[in-house]
Amino acid sequence: MMALKDILYRVTINAVVGSTLVDINTIQFDSRSINDSDLFVAIKGTLVDGHDFIDKAIKKGARAIICEKLPDNFHNGITYVEVQNASRALAFMASNYYEMPSENLKLVGVTGTNGKTTVATLLYQLFKKAGFKVGLLSTVKIMVDNKEYKATHTTPDSLTINKYLKEMSNDGVEFCFMEVSSHGIHQNRTEGLHFVGGIFTNLTHDHLDYHNSFAEYRDVKKSFFDHLPASAFALVNIDDKNGLVMLQNTKARKYTYALKTYADYRVQILENELRGLLLKINDSEVWTKLIGNFNAYNMIAIYATADLLGLKKEESLQLISTLESVSGRFQYLISDEKITAIVDYAHTPDALKNVLETINNIRTKNEELITVVGCGGDRDKTKRPIMGNIASTLSTKVIITSDNPRSEVPEAIINEIETGVEPQNIKKVVSIVDRKQAIKTACQLAKPNDIILIAGKGHENYQEIKGERFDFDDFKIVKELLKQMQK
Repeated sequence: MMALKDILYRVTINAVVGSTLVDINTIQFDSRSINDSDLFVAIKGTLVDGHDFIDKAIKKGARAIICEKLPDNFHNGITYVEVQNASRALAFMASNYYEMPSENLKLVGVTGTNGKTTVATLLYQLFKKAGFKVGLLSTVKIMVDNKEYKATHTTPDSLTINKYLKEMSNDGVEFCFMEVSSHGIHQNRTEGLHFVGGIFTNLTHDHLDYHNSFAEYRDVKKSFFDHLPASAFALVNIDDKNGLVMLQNTKARKYTYALKTYADYRVQILENELRGLLLKINDSEVWTKLIGNFNAYNMIAIYATADLLGLKKEESLQLISTLESVSGRFQYLISDEKITAIVDYAHTPDALKNVLETINNIRTKNEELITVVGCGGDRDKTKRPIMGNIASTLSTKVIITSDNPRSEVPEAIINEIETGVEPQNIKKVVSIVDRKQAIKTACQLAKPNDIILIAGKGHENYQEIKGERFDFDDFKIVKELLKQMQK
């Protein structure tokens, strides 16, 4: 139990009805989860308004209500607190309730369109190998040192973030690496957290279904850096034209990294092949098992972060050479028939282009590059024809299929992807609605030494259709199909 007045520390309050001295059991923003003496936070969501469930929360035992608009009628013995922004208030309250856990460890946020998961996860790997207790908050999973929990969002809600940070703090975790999405920033989920550093990877076409424009998407990312304290570092990729934009108003110490231009941390690609990359990082050479230009950027971001967090350069380079690829990020296998299958989360035009260009730079051009690709339903529709254009331009064969259609008709999504295919590339393209059948067809078309890219879902082990989730793991499926063909 904690007194409401202590939970409200740092929250901007407009009005209070009742006493803030009451004791609160837990904080909830879902009225269905309310128990006796809980605090209910009424948040206006995109589909549901929590204010409509205040009476239900009180009937279930809520002792206090946080809202943006006081109700017309009050219940006796219930405390009502009106705030300007309920989601922002929730973030501060969650931090207070869990005793400000982010201040007990070194929390680093990673933001950008592509590379967040890889950079955060590989930093977790590197610092674990260096002998530290480490935490991870990522799209793929949440790690409290060696304990693994399932992740549901790129940036979890404020209560979940602080709950796991508290567990990390109790467990003696020293460093935590956290993916910070534009949704998470916009919905104030990172408010009240103390970051010692922020990393910007890149900014490309994505989430325009949520943000009204690319400028808004960029400015939301920028606001993360605007709020970093002077004691923190801000590390940005200046090969991306938005890198310097991120630094414009930050109070944090500014650092840059790049592959193409002069920067504080510089990387050069000396060798690029399917086994990995030989890189020159500043003045030192290092071999990494990861593949492609985009991973050269990820490696320099990781090296720079480790340096800024105090790891010795020689140790960082040695550990970088041992890092393994992240699940669903350029994850590949080679069958007995010498067919290479690559599974990658590339679900944005830029990510798909990067992966295809990486494969084309490595392959001899004597083999086929067969791409299986789709686009998610109920998401940014403007990228669909662009994805179709990129896949059909940079592949020798393309199978357009379903991703997570969600509430949309899969055939309609596929039709929109097809509109981006230029006339000279039409003969390369076939459409198969069933994703497993599409992957099977790619395997049947492939000959020895050919390469299959399965793009879009990466680490996801489900397919979402009409509100239901079905088991579906691209890597497991292609592995099994290629194995069956060898019999």
